[in-house]
Amino acid sequence: MCYTLNRMAQCIVASFDGSFAALSDATRRGVLELLGHKDASITELANKFHMTLTGMKKHVGVLEQAGLVTTEKVGRVRTCKLGLRKLEEEAAWIERYRQLWDARFDALDQVVAELNRKENAIERQKRRRG
Repeated sequence: MCYTLNRMAQCIVASFDGSFAALSDATRRGVLELLGHKDASITELANKFHMTLTGMKKHVGVLEQAGLVTTEKVGRVRTCKLGLRKLEEEAAWIERYRQLWDARFDALDQVVAELNRKENAIERQKRRRG
């Protein structure tokens, strides 16, 4: 789903929104972790997370919408497995913000270090006079 004028930017935003919405829930993150090891049916997932089939279907649906999980129905069993999305764009976005914050904290560390140097110098002067 893409909206408005700049289709490329809007597609990325819509993709990010779906990904981050899907990842915002601990149960869904747990489902992804589990599916990283092996495929599982919705029943197995529901049992593992101590929830109803309906509840797990909703969680899996959110993950499917985000492209993080795919499901296949064979007979009465719906099997879930990791989807093709690898969250590379989301990881790159997070990394850019991590670098920004690292730079800000480095600058803050420099300010604090300079203040400490000045404070220590003032203390040394007081001791010499005193």
